Amino acid sequence: MCLAVPGLVLSTTGDDALTRMGRVDFGGVIKEINLIYVPEAKAGDYVLVHVGFAIAVIDDQEAARVFELLQQIDEAAGTQGVAT
Repeated sequence: MCLAVPGLVLSTTGDDALTRMGRVDFGGVIKEINLIYVPEAKAGDYVLVHVGFAIAVIDDQEAARVFELLQQIDEAAGTQGVAT
């Protein structure tokens, strides 16, 4: 199963589609992400990221829905005593 995580684009660099990168915030963790597949992405947009590549731009409401689902998963795992 593949997992894509939403992140907020803080800034972009690169002059062409092949070298375009973005600083993306994942709830306080900031990573450099390749934006080759989402040339329309700009600062302030939410993107879905899989293995270092933004694969889609999503709206604020969809990002909030994914964050809510991830929170529910985290809470469910915590109440079931998952071993670490």
